[in-house]
Order: sequence, then C-alpha cells, then structure tokens
Amino acid sequence: MIFAIEEINNSTELLPGIKLGYQIYDSCASVPVAVHVTFQLSSGLDPVFYTGDNCSQSGTVMAIVGESGSTPSISMLRIIGPFNVPQVSHFATCACLSDKQQYPSFFRTIPSDQFQADALAKLVKHFGWTWIGAIRSDSDYGNNGMASFLDAAHKEGICVEYSESFYRTHPRSRIQRVADIIRRSTAVVVVAFTALGDMRILLEELSLKPFPPRQWIGTEAWVTDPDMLRFSFCAGAIGFGIEKSVIPGLRDFLLDLSPSKVAASPVLTEFWEDEFNCRLGQRSATEINVCDGTEDIETIQSLYTDTSQLRITNMVYKAVYAIAHAIHNAMCQETHSITQCDKFTSIKAKQVLTQLKKVKFSQNGYDVSFDANGDPVATYELINWQQSESGSIELVTVGHYDASLPVGQEFHINRNLTWMEGGTQVPLSVCSDSCPAGTRKVLQKGKPICCYDCILCPEGEISNATDSPECFPCSKEFWPNAKRETCLPKPVEFLSFNEGLGIILAAFSVGGACLTIITAAVFHRHRTSPIVRANNSELSFLLLFSLTLCFLCSLTFIGAPSEWSCMLRHTAFGITFVLCMSCVLGKTIVVLMAFKATLPGRNVMKWFGPPQQRMTVVSFTFIQVIICTLWLVLSPPFPMKNLTTYKERIILECALGSAIGFWAVLGYIGLLAVFCFVLAVLARKLPDNFNEAKLITFSMLIFCAVWVTFIPAYVSSPGKFTVAVEIFAILASSFGLILCIFAPKCFIILFKPKKNNKKHLMNKSQF
Repeated sequence: MIFAIEEINNSTELLPGIKLGYQIYDSCASVPVAVHVTFQLSSGLDPVFYTGDNCSQSGTVMAIVGESGSTPSISMLRIIGPFNVPQVSHFATCACLSDKQQYPSFFRTIPSDQFQADALAKLVKHFGWTWIGAIRSDSDYGNNGMASFLDAAHKEGICVEYSESFYRTHPRSRIQRVADIIRRSTAVVVVAFTALGDMRILLEELSLKPFPPRQWIGTEAWVTDPDMLRFSFCAGAIGFGIEKSVIPGLRDFLLDLSPSKVAASPVLTEFWEDEFNCRLGQRSATEINVCDGTEDIETIQSLYTDTSQLRITNMVYKAVYAIAHAIHNAMCQETHSITQCDKFTSIKAKQVLTQLKKVKFSQNGYDVSFDANGDPVATYELINWQQSESGSIELVTVGHYDASLPVGQEFHINRNLTWMEGGTQVPLSVCSDSCPAGTRKVLQKGKPICCYDCILCPEGEISNATDSPECFPCSKEFWPNAKRETCLPKPVEFLSFNEGLGIILAAFSVGGACLTIITAAVFHRHRTSPIVRANNSELSFLLLFSLTLCFLCSLTFIGAPSEWSCMLRHTAFGITFVLCMSCVLGKTIVVLMAFKATLPGRNVMKWFGPPQQRMTVVSFTFIQVIICTLWLVLSPPFPMKNLTTYKERIILECALGSAIGFWAVLGYIGLLAVFCFVLAVLARKLPDNFNEAKLITFSMLIFCAVWVTFIPAYVSSPGKFTVAVEIFAILASSFGLILCIFAPKCFIILFKPKKNNKKHLMNKSQF
C-alpha cells in the first residue's frame, strides 16, 4: 500500500501536484478492533493526520482500503455507510457484500465468492466427484460462501455427505469433532471454504492422528498461502487462487530498508529482529546479540522478500490506484492535453464514491473496473499443490477460470495435475459406483440422490447407458441380450426340416407314404386273389391312394409358413381325410349291403353297386371341398408372427383365419368317422367271411381316439409343437387305418398264401 501511494505521489500523470496521505491500522482480524478504528476514521478526530499548510483537508477520510475479512468489512460498513465513505476491500469476498441495498459504498478488487462457488462446483463436476464433504469457517465468509457453493453443487447433481462449520476461537472439542467427521467419512473429496487461520488450526488437529487420504479442494483464502505447504498430507490439493501478478519496482522497494526506517516502524523492527536474531539498540545491560548494521536483507529468503507469488498484494495495489483515479477524476481537469489539479479544491467522500463507480483504467497490464455491484471481473488461477523433485511442495498454476467467457468455456486446464498421495489418476469420490448398462438406478431410502442401488432391468427391457434412471422395453420383434444392454432381433422359430423333430416327422410321413404304395403294389399284384376281390378292390385302391395323400400332406406342415403353404396344408388335410373316410364308409356300407343281399328275396346290392359307391365317395368329398372353398374365399389361413406365446422368440405359424372354417373341416371329418364307427360296430357280428367290418371297427376306434385326444393337445401345445401335434394326429390316424385294415390282408397274401382261397374265406372257423 505504501509503495502504491508513493508511486502515485511521484507520478506526473495521476494527481499531479497532489500528495495522498494515509494511515495504516492492524485490526488483528478482530471485529471490535475494526469497529473502534472505523469510529475514529468516521469522526475525523484522529490526531495522527498531518495538519500542516501543505495538507488541503487534514483529518478528512476520502476512502478506506480494507478490510481483509468479510465480517469486519460488514461491521465497518454499518458505521461508515451512512457517511458515504467508500470502502475498497482487497480480500473481503462474501457474496453478501454485493448487495447495494445494504452496502452502497462497498467496492472490491477481489472477485465475489459467488463466482468462486460456481467455479468450485464446476471443478468438482468436471472431475466426476458426486460425493463430497464440506467444511467452512463459521463466519460471513464461510457461511455465505458455502451456501452459494452448495446451491451451485446441487444444480450440478453433486451430493454432500456432511457440511460442518467451525471457527478458530471455538473450543478444541469442536475442532476435534470436525476432524473426526473427516476421518470417518466415506467422501474422499473435501471442499474447504475456510479462512486461513481456521484452516491452519484444523489441519494441525488432523495431523495429530492418521486418517485416510483426502483430496482437498480449497478457496483463495488458504490454498495459495505458502505457509500452508508445510502440511504435506495435503499434497495434491487443488483450488482457485487470485491471479499471480508482477508489480515492477516492489522488490527493490521492499529491500530498501535503512536502519532508520526499520527503527521507526514497530512492524519492521519485529521482522528485522526475528530474521537476523539480534536486537536493534541496547535494550539492557545483559543484551548480547545486538544488530551491528552489517545485516543484509538481500541475503535472506522469506515471505517478505519473495515477490514471486504476488496475489493479494496486487489486490491492495489495485485498490489504492482505484481510489487515486476516483480522486483524480473528482479534482482534476484535462485542458489541451494538460492535466491540472487544484489541491485546494474541496471534495467530499460522496464525490469519490460517485467517481469510483465509473473508474476504468489499466495498471501494469491489469484492467481495473467495477460492475453495478462494485465487483471486478472474476478471474482465477487453478492452483495445484505438487511435490517437486526435492520433495518440497510447490504451488503450480494448472489452469484458469474466467467468468466473463461464454457458458461452458470458463474453465480451462492446461497442465497435468497430481492428486493425493502423488497419484496421477483422478481419485474416485462417489457414494455409489456407476450403474452399468443393463441396470437402472434405484435411490436408497433416506439418502441423497447420489446414493443408489443398481437393479437389473426387468425382463424384456434394457438400458444402454451408464447410470440410467429407467429401463425401456424393446420393440415387439426384439429381445434383450443376456446383459440387457441392447435389443437383438428375436429368433424366429418354426417346425423346420433341419431340426430333429421335423426330420423324424418327415421320415414317418415319407415312410407311411411308401408303406401305402407298397401295400397298393401288393394288392395290385394279387388283384385277382380271393382276399382282394372279396374286400371291394376298387374302394381299397382308392383308400390306399387317399392314405398316401394323407401321409404326404403332413409334409406341408413342416417348413416356414407362407401364404400358399398355410392355405394348402389345412385344405389338403381336410379333403384327403374326407376322401379316406368316404372310402372307409363305402366299404362299411358294402359289407352291410352284402349281408342283406344274402337273405332270401333280397336284392339290395343292385342299389349299391360300383356306380353308387363311387357317387357316395364323390358326394362326401365334394361337401368338404365346398367347406374348404368357402373357408379360403371368406377368411383363409395366413402366415403370422406369434409374439405372445414366448416373450423371447417369435413363433412363425399359420393363423387359422376363420376358426369356424377350421373346426367345420375337422367336425365334418369327425362326423364321417363316427358314422363309419357306428356302421362298423353294427356289422361286426356278420359272418366271418365278411369280417372286414371288424378291422374297420378297430381302425375307426383308433382314429376317433387319436382325434379326440388331438383337440386338447392342439389347444394347449405352444408354438411349433402345435404343428407337431397336428402332424402326429395325421400320421397316427393314417397308420392306424393302413395297419388295421390292410396289414392282416397283406400278411395272408405274403406269408399265408394257402389261406388266400375261397375255401378258407368260406370256412368260418379259420378266418
């Protein structure tokens, strides 16, 4: 401050011919002391002001630089505010001081904590920390700053495990309690919005006992203070600090200490004696180490001589120059490029206050101005505590934050950071690990939103992003993979020729058709034999032909359904089976008619000869053709994707189109089968030479049993097994017919040829 005032007093451009006076007070960070001094300044009765002829307004305060703390600054403003005396602080950062309704005369050259709170929240979010601890000074600085930070953190989705306050004058038990909370917490990252003195006391308490590593996030109040670097367990700490600056000539000014200057200042005297371990002057007869004048200030390394970390110092420098420019604008006028100032012009503090609002200048490359709230443009350096090769901890600038840049571009990191314990990987600080794809987040009851459990997505749903709050279902034709992170096309299932069940059924179908053809060949080879002729050979060949078609039509049920195959399989099945039943029915009627024809006076066979038999078969079959035609015209079967039977796969099947048509086809077949069965039962007691009725009875019994059991099996079978059941019913009933009706005859023809004659056919006891 003295350096800046002397620069101004020696300047020919700023306040030429006018000297600024000053008085420096040490409030000792005490509110009562600051209030006492403020009362003295506001009354104008302080005797230290020079009253000589060279002073235009002795004892009148135009402006105040300070205070460094927010709470003392607020107390001072309550007193000087009504007098319109401007106060320019270099280190009071509380966002509450931006309220011009309460503090209209307050300005500052350091950014408001509102900007720092936003920057800290963005910093925490940038590194993915969602679970943090928070400590603060129990003061206006800490409480207001932390309130702003917590609000910004909440908007960024950051959760706080604890938020504790303390103050350096609190009992040690209070400090110990905060230290124990930090030790026991699960949050790795700790944001400390504290004053320098408060933070020092807390770290000293933490150093007494070992505790898990913590990643410290600091504010400008302590993170750039070189004295704090002695706490090595804080290595890796990061935080925002005031931009480092260079003030030309300041180091030379600090080193220019003559014995008379040192002796005239109690502060410099104490500094001198501590640094050189000697006493200035003979204080007592027993003094041994007396400063002899050979001490050289340039040979020592101390905070006083180190001008490499000028941060808050530059804020003081700016504050002094801001006040000087305001006084200059109030007292001086520029005429023909010549600045003239009348030192006898009487100005009031209110004029200086008015001019401060308009101040805008550049000093040593640093722009100085105030917005409507009395705040400067917020710019910070991102500071990282890094360990050097020598083992000492150094303050390293690794990035910048400029609140004046567009949203999303304020934050910039340009160097690698080191973290706690010297690590190079960003530490993890979360309440719950991220939920992987395939799961969703479920909040833990009674805990913040950052604490959650990861629940596997329900069946049929997926999540394809980490930390997904919800799972969403796959579309109808897709199903999740095992991890439930993506939807895959459902496998299409149908009874195929390539699978085991399809191959077996196809083999039985072809085998049955071949067996029928062989049987027909045997019958044709022995068509003139008595056993073939006695059992109506024409209907037998027609029955064998229809059975061949029955076996082969089952093949249409295997393979991927298509529009044509769906229509063909049901209609072919219905017509061929009706043809088969018509032939069996014809054979049964022939047996009955033949019996009646043997009675005296009866000649009924002329009413049911071969033409009538053919007409019967054609008529019964034609009715089924009509039913099938109506079914195909009105509502034919069609291929469809069954998505309901199985959730995880698609069943490709033939929809019936019209259920009435399907059951009409089956019902008609069943009606003929029952009719055949009844007639065969009636004919079972006929003479043995007509014993084909017994074979028909047994075959119809098997046929009806198969199709009666088919109905519940068909309705209850899922997917492709519905088709398999239908094929099985077709094959079983077809094999039942051919084995029951034709197998005994073929056995006699092939293995018992001696019985294939009229004698045996007419012999009641041997057939």
